[in-house]
Parts: sequence; C-alpha cells; structure tokens
Amino acid sequence: MNKLLKLTSFALAVVLLASCGLRRGPEGDLVGVDDRPEYNAQEVPYGMVPCPGGTFHMGQADQDIAASMANLNKQVTISGFYMDETEITNNEYRQFMQVMMEDSLDVLGEEFVMTQLYPDTTVWVKDFTYHMGDPLMEYYFSHPAFDDYPVVGVDWFAAKYFSDWRTKLKNQANEEDGRAPMPKFRLPTEAEWEYAARGGRDMSVFPWGGPYLRNGKGCLLANFKPGRGDYYSDGFSYTAPVAQYFPNDFGLYDMAGNVAEWCEDAYYDASVPVVWDLNPVYNDDNEPRKVVRGGSWKDIAYFLETGTRNFEYQDSARSFIGFRNTMIYLGRSSGREFR
Repeated sequence: MNKLLKLTSFALAVVLLASCGLRRGPEGDLVGVDDRPEYNAQEVPYGMVPCPGGTFHMGQADQDIAASMANLNKQVTISGFYMDETEITNNEYRQFMQVMMEDSLDVLGEEFVMTQLYPDTTVWVKDFTYHMGDPLMEYYFSHPAFDDYPVVGVDWFAAKYFSDWRTKLKNQANEEDGRAPMPKFRLPTEAEWEYAARGGRDMSVFPWGGPYLRNGKGCLLANFKPGRGDYYSDGFSYTAPVAQYFPNDFGLYDMAGNVAEWCEDAYYDASVPVVWDLNPVYNDDNEPRKVVRGGSWKDIAYFLETGTRNFEYQDSARSFIGFRNTMIYLGRSSGREFR
C-alpha cells in the first residue's frame, strides 16, 4: 500500500510539474517560465528622486551627545530607494479624495471617508490657543491658491492609506500596459528619512550641509520660526508652497521646515541603539506614538536638524505635519543605477 501511495504521489508530482509552465530547451534544459511581465529596469516614479544606497552616522551631529545621552550616533547602512521630491501637496491629496468619494463610498462608506481620510481643516483653529486660524480653516485645503502647499491635517493612518491607494493606482496602469508591478509606495522609515535629509553629507547638521540657517546673502534657507518668533522673515507666515527653498544634494526639497513629516516607525527613546544597522525600522503596533521628522513652519531651528527626533500620536492630525512617500529600489545598490 505504501509503495502504491508513493507511486501515485510521484505521478501526481510529474503531472503538476508538467502543468506549471516550465519550458525545456532543445537539450531539455531548465529555462524558466513563459508569459512573465516586461521588466528591463525599474523606472523612476513620477515626482520622485533617487537616493542611492550608502552608509551614514544616524543621530545628532552638533550636541554634546556623551554628556546628554540624547541621541547617540550609530553607523547605519541604507539600500537605494526613491523619495518624493516634495511633500504631498493639497492638490495631489485632492486627487486621492476624489477617487475615494467617487469609487469607494459603497465599500468604505461616506462617514469613513470624511472622518478618517479627509484633511481635518479645524486643526488651524484647534492647534493654537487664541489664534485667528479661521481663514486657513476655510481656505487652506479647498482654495486653488493653496494647491501647491503641503497637505496638513492628515494623521498617520490616513498617510498610510494614501500610500496604499497610490500603489494600486500605479500598478493598475502597469498591469494594463503589460508591465511588471512597481514596489509599494510607503512612508519612509526613520533611518531612510534621516539618510535622505542629509543628502549624502554624513554628520551634516542641516540638509544643506552647513551649520548655519542663512546663506551668504543673509537669506534664510528654510521655512521655520527664526529667533523669538519672527515668522515672516523667511518669506512665509505659515506653510510655503513646496520647493521654495534650495534642495539638498539628493534633489529633495523641504527636508527641513515647512511641515514636519510622518515616518513609518513607532517612537521609542532608545530605538537607535536597539535596531539593526542595515535598513533599520522600529515597529510596535502597541505604541501609539509615531516618529515625526524635519520640523515645521512653527518650530525653532533645533527641530530642523537632520538628527533631531520627535513624535506625534498616530491618530492626531496637525496643522504642521504632512508626509511624503518612498519606494524601495529593486536592484544593485551601488549608486550607479540612478545615474
């Protein structure tokens, strides 16, 4: 009986292998399967710039770390990836909302779409005590004057949902054209974000490399809160349209100031020493605090530094927090693939 069972199993395995699409060459060689999607090299996603893989020292750069023990440096290696050139804008997020409202109401329900995904415009009033935020609450997301400004009022969950939707949108088009699917759009890990912010300048204090906040002409290099609160001296009282200041050496805009940005990681004070030194990420579904990086229009210069860590609660939407996406590069991480 056992012998018969073995013979039957062997015959079944032969039939299954023959039906799995294996091709044989003229000499019976194993040559793979037919009908694979077309794939030559990974395309640079629209609106993104390449960040070649490399190694850097993650952590604060200009503080007395040994004394404060605030953020010890750690050498970390990052694989190549792509990152959005700018923060996601109001108009880009509006495209997402239109699709959600038109195509997904029967699945998600209008209450879910409006409550969970629509930007909370009341943050302009709620975030600050005795502040006249009503005009921004009324116009910031809805008026075309703000189309190219970074979207705010979006919590961590909504940013991740947007990333998933963007992946489906792109890969539906790829499938229709017979092309291989792209990797997922997602929030950057904290390590990826810091590596990208430095733009290849290891140990740099700010994304532009130097320790100073003004260029040789005396112009401020980011949108933040200079001095004791001279908000308008950088040119904008609140947020600014994206890409108003010089990019860093990777070609990324607003990695310091304008709006702070959600990252994938849960926040933990000692996460940098704990995580691995190759493509680290700190995941903890039970930790409601998520990493926020880069500082914003209402922050002092300390929060603009490439090594400064901060957090916000995952279900909190703020008038000073936005996001951008990344995508992993599938290939050799030598840096040459991006040239």
